[in-house]
Amino acid sequence: MYSSAYVWAKVLSYVEDRLDAVTVSAWFDDAEVIELNETNLILYSPSDFRREIIRKRCTGYIQDALKEVFNSDAKLLVFGDEELNARKAKGRPTSSMDFNPQFTFDNFVVGPSNQFAHSAATCVSKNPGEIYNPLFLYGPPGVGKTHLLYAIANGIRKDNPDANIVYIKGDQFTNELIDAIKNGKNIEFRSKYREADLFLVDDIQFIAGKESTQEEFFHTFNKLYEEHKQIVLTSDRKPDDMLTLEERLRSRFLWGITTEINPPNYETRMAILKNKATQLGLDLSDDVCNYIATNITTNVRQLEGTVKKILAYRDLNNMPLDLPHISAAISDMFKSEGSALPTPALIITQVSKFYNVDESVLRGTQKNKGTAEARQSAMYLIRKLTNLSLPDIGKEFGRDHSTVLYAIRKVEVALKNGDQTMQNNIRDITSNINSCL
Repeated sequence: MYSSAYVWAKVLSYVEDRLDAVTVSAWFDDAEVIELNETNLILYSPSDFRREIIRKRCTGYIQDALKEVFNSDAKLLVFGDEELNARKAKGRPTSSMDFNPQFTFDNFVVGPSNQFAHSAATCVSKNPGEIYNPLFLYGPPGVGKTHLLYAIANGIRKDNPDANIVYIKGDQFTNELIDAIKNGKNIEFRSKYREADLFLVDDIQFIAGKESTQEEFFHTFNKLYEEHKQIVLTSDRKPDDMLTLEERLRSRFLWGITTEINPPNYETRMAILKNKATQLGLDLSDDVCNYIATNITTNVRQLEGTVKKILAYRDLNNMPLDLPHISAAISDMFKSEGSALPTPALIITQVSKFYNVDESVLRGTQKNKGTAEARQSAMYLIRKLTNLSLPDIGKEFGRDHSTVLYAIRKVEVALKNGDQTMQNNIRDITSNINSCL
């Protein structure tokens, strides 16, 4: 049976031959394969617009390509966040792909903010398990951590096609461990991760504060490290700032090399825009690039997304590529500082992940020490981070405003009295929430 990575590469090549490489790059570069077999190809894309384009313009080509590979009629499904979360809730695996093959070192724009991280990642790709092990990359969302993570995988896969590359996100590691314990599959779980040649973990900060997860990860880390297998971790903060992370894990994360990736400076942002425009076949003037680079200052992902939106307007609306038209088309891409507020749903999700409590339980009436603290923390954070009133917060949990007020005050008293555990928990959860904005 072909690997899903091989089949997906064949599918993209087939589509490129019928459309063009620029189109494929524009609509598929953030698409992730969730499932790929003789029956189904399930893709996930976070963009409503790109999902619609894939469904309307590419479904026929993709299904034809799958028929060539499998000699059977496979159905294409394109998931957004809602469908993906529903799949997770049913305990289905979230991805069958090791890495995104479109992220490479060649298309990573290097600047002062990421030069050292890029050099370290390149060295790891050429000498896995020999130097810089583990490699720990940290920085705010959208600065290129995951790009480098996948670029390492691509480089190692190119030199060693048989390498066992395992990729997981921190919260998914916890979810899989819970499923393994529940279903009596601890041996299979450990085998999956402890036999990896390259172990990639995105958003490792999500294992902090989870006792069983940290215990399992500790032993997995030790086995891989002792066998000189490469470990690469990413996070939104450095190990010393993970206040609820066990000390033995924190020290191990610092054994190799830890490097920060900062938001790109103006010159790097201009280079990123020019590079992405060239990849997509766009000729953007300096004044257009300057306009975008001046308004989007921290997030590489948003820079690239803006260029893709310009391409879409050009292709679908025949829009001229001058500054007046482009500025009108992409004005909604710019957010003023502090304008992005988390939703109650996002806060509840992050609190649930942190405390290992199902969201349905958090919103429900079950009462015990663990769920009560998680619920009170969620109510406190919603009050602190959103504009919701006490009655509106109560509606999220099926409770009245007096219960919400009691919960908020209980957390506030704990914080005021110097409860170190509560302070650390609120800080880490808040950081996790901010990472999702």
